[in-house]
Amino acid sequence: MDDIDSFVLSRPPTAARPLLGLTVLVVEDSRFACEAMRLLCLRSGARIRRADCLRSARRHLQVYRPSVVIIDLGLPDGSGADLIDELNQATPRVDVVLGTSGDDGAEARAMAAGADGFLPKPIASLANFQETILSFLPAERRPVGPRILSDECVTPDPISYRDDMAHVADLLSADLDPGMADYIGQFVAGVASSAGDGALKEAADRLIAKRALGQAVGANMAELGGLVQDRMLTEEIV
Repeated sequence: MDDIDSFVLSRPPTAARPLLGLTVLVVEDSRFACEAMRLLCLRSGARIRRADCLRSARRHLQVYRPSVVIIDLGLPDGSGADLIDELNQATPRVDVVLGTSGDDGAEARAMAAGADGFLPKPIASLANFQETILSFLPAERRPVGPRILSDECVTPDPISYRDDMAHVADLLSADLDPGMADYIGQFVAGVASSAGDGALKEAADRLIAKRALGQAVGANMAELGGLVQDRMLTEEIV
């Protein structure tokens, strides 16, 4: 534990900053989703660390022991459910392990793997974020006294959305195996859902549905590519 972590952990939570003293590790490959988590942690008083894949998260966990780990189930090098299972069996165990995803059925997979709870995407409500984490913390880690629940919702910078689109464009420009097509579909669907981009979400869902049926998806990949390029050129989320 470094000096900054020691200082943070020595500060008790308050009504205004109920997660003060906590370090949250967010295992998430989307920069847009990470930006939302950063804003939620900032508003709540928690310190955030980030990992964009299972390998990076495991390397991080060899050095640091966070208070809370929030794990996206769809990661570029495997399922976040595997990491949830590892953390659930570890001794000592992290205080709070949460799964997150925008996919149907993801909550059941996260809970079956041993997650304490689940944050469905999009994650924007400050009150829901705080209450989900606080509900699984030991009593001594929670703020004392009454607390006003905020109705604030965070809005990530659109630049982070374009960063995700640039990532997808890079993937689409490479030679893709079927597994990567599956990853692109779920990644785009998750990011589009978080950003409220209905047209892109529908295109990703069509790709996912065709992949599930074993059908050719060349036209769907081209459709995604065109929509992604459009979003890289705009100043706002579509």
